[in-house]
Amino acid sequence: MSPRILLAVTARVLTQLRRDHRTLAMLLVLPTALIALLWWVLSGDASGSAFDRVGPALLAIFPFTVMFLVTSVTTLRERSSGTLERLLSMPTGRLDLLGGYALAFALVALVQSGLAVAVSVGLLGLEVDGSLAVLGLVAVVDGVLGCALGLFVSAFAATEFQAVQFMPLVVIPQLLVCGLFVPREALPSVLGAVSDVLPLSYAVDAMGVLTAGGPGGGSGGAGGSVWADLAVVAGFALAALALGAVTLRRRTP
Repeated sequence: MSPRILLAVTARVLTQLRRDHRTLAMLLVLPTALIALLWWVLSGDASGSAFDRVGPALLAIFPFTVMFLVTSVTTLRERSSGTLERLLSMPTGRLDLLGGYALAFALVALVQSGLAVAVSVGLLGLEVDGSLAVLGLVAVVDGVLGCALGLFVSAFAATEFQAVQFMPLVVIPQLLVCGLFVPREALPSVLGAVSDVLPLSYAVDAMGVLTAGGPGGGSGGAGGSVWADLAVVAGFALAALALGAVTLRRRTP
């Protein structure tokens, strides 16, 4: 991997995103808008605790989902248009290419998570016991995980529609067992075991520890469990990038 080539790929992806206003709005505005919408939906809750319960999970779920969708479709579009083949015909390794994409989307995730956390805490009243910086870091790493998985699954799709079809396979099962609807400890044993091997569960757990209302909340500060959860999410992201480099194809058949 060449740092110079990796940064060149990163700059290219960021330039493309800057010119694509709709995609940029989807990446930066949509997660925050969805969180605000759900806060509005739950504003009629008499106890006032509904948003505090689901808000932490949403800070993990929305960046992950949006990044997965945009990255998988963008990568497939580049391969079907021949851009990927041209890049790989130059001195650009697969890890340079995927690393550049991951770094570019990590920077976007940094802005995305900053907006989501600022609005959730500053405007919507989400209570935070731990560090806001660590809360943002978890959201960023979770966004990078979505990006890495999107890069990986794009190798198995021939059209953009097929890339979108991977969402029910990769994203929705994780959403169902991550603790958003039912606490993970209350899941049936088989589903609990499945939840234990899915990365989104650890991102939601970390968010819950850092906030007062989520699963494991009220522990105060970013304890060792948060860093352990963050390490698991980061490990899955690195593994997905490595698998993406192995399975990356130059063109769509």
